[in-house]
Formats: sequence, structure tokens, C-alpha cells
Amino acid sequence: MTIMNRLFFVLFLLLPVRMAIAQVGEHRDEFAVGFGGGYVLSNVGFMPEVPQNMHGGFIGGFTCRYTSEKYFNSICAIVAECNIAQIGWKEKILTPEDEPVINPTTGVAEEYQRNITYLQIPVMARMGWGRERRGIQVFAQAGPQIGICLNENTESTYPVNQPNLSSRTSKIIAQDTMAVQRKIDYGITAGLGVEFSLNHVGHFMVEGRYYYGLGDIFNNSKRDYFGRSNFGNIVIKMTYMFDIVRSKNPKIK
Repeated sequence: MTIMNRLFFVLFLLLPVRMAIAQVGEHRDEFAVGFGGGYVLSNVGFMPEVPQNMHGGFIGGFTCRYTSEKYFNSICAIVAECNIAQIGWKEKILTPEDEPVINPTTGVAEEYQRNITYLQIPVMARMGWGRERRGIQVFAQAGPQIGICLNENTESTYPVNQPNLSSRTSKIIAQDTMAVQRKIDYGITAGLGVEFSLNHVGHFMVEGRYYYGLGDIFNNSKRDYFGRSNFGNIVIKMTYMFDIVRSKNPKIK
């Protein structure tokens, strides 16, 4: 699976490059930059499985876009971002009767959350349909993403070395005391969105995006506890961009 994941990632890595050099439609030469932010919901696909709720956090950063051509009705572009994202996992700690687990040391319900800050760099091939300078455009984009772990911290209502295991449905707790072992994350991201453009003002975008991690945050050899520990992210993001380079083409509307 590791070799297949890497091969899949390389193929997606080459997709934006292929779009950038392929010129078969009506030429464009436009470059825009901007910034955006939003909310990211995340979890970790542990194996053995760890029951979880979605972890919520902020995502924001810098965006640039190069538009290369219009092929039939599709506006083709390459989008690159550099974001700071607050992701992680939030455990669902319940009894077999789906009741909160009370810790005997603290006397309160056990809650655990790991917060991990990543620098995320997606590079996506984008296809848009609609207006480019004034009006509405819908778009889809997909491509590879690389993440770098910057720091992490834990929020817990109980001493992590003293959980109430006797009352828990799940006895998997190894992840609670393990630091991130693989600082580089990689995977595939894809999204759908709507863009509203105003001539000489800029472009305003709202997008929903999903990221599937192909790498793991913990070591996954036969000697290690977890065979899998990959991220899944759902992102809702708003972006504003303004043009730096514009094509002198009267057909662009």
C-alpha cells in the first residue's frame, strides 16, 4: 500500500505540471495573488481504530493562481497555496452505554484532544466554467498537498497516564502519549467552489475541499503499534485574489 500511495501521489503531482505546459485552447497569461482563511475539520484514520469526533481549527494563508488557457468552455489554471492549518484529532470517550467516562482522579468526564499545527502547501489543477472578469464562475480543483508539522499540544481533562480504562468502550490509548513521529505529511486534495469577479476589484471565492492523507503521522512497521494513522480534512474556505498580470484579450469577459 505504501508504494501504491507514493505512486498515486506522484501522478497527482505531475497533473498540475502537465496542465501548465499544455496549450491546446485559447491562450491566457494571467497571474493573480491573494489570501484566504476558513475552518478545517479533521480526524486521523487510526488502525487499530480510535473512536473520534471531528477536530475543529482555523486555516489561512497565501494563494496564487496562473490561468493558462480556455479549452472549449473550461478555464484552465494552476493554483498554489501556503497555509497554516490547525488540525488534529478529538477522541470520543464513552462507556458501552454511550455515557461519558468519569475519571476517578479528577471527578469529571474524560476528554482528549490533540492540536497539531501544520504548514500545508497544495498545488492544484483547476477547471472553471463561467465568467472570468465580471460575474460568476464555478470551479473544481484537485492536486497533491504536502504538510510540515510545526508544533503540537494536548488538551485533556485527566492525566493521560491515568485514564479510566475499566469504563471505556475503546481501550486504545497509545496515541495519547505519542508525539508525531513523521513530520512530513502528504496526500491528495480536491474541492468545489464558486467565484465572483469584479473588473479591477478582484475575485472572491468560497470553496469546500477534502484532503486525504497518504502518509501516516506515526511509524507503521510491523514492530509499531499503529498500522495506519493518516489525516482526513474537510475545509470550508473563503479567498480574495487580485490580478497582477492580465491578458489583453477582448474575448475575456
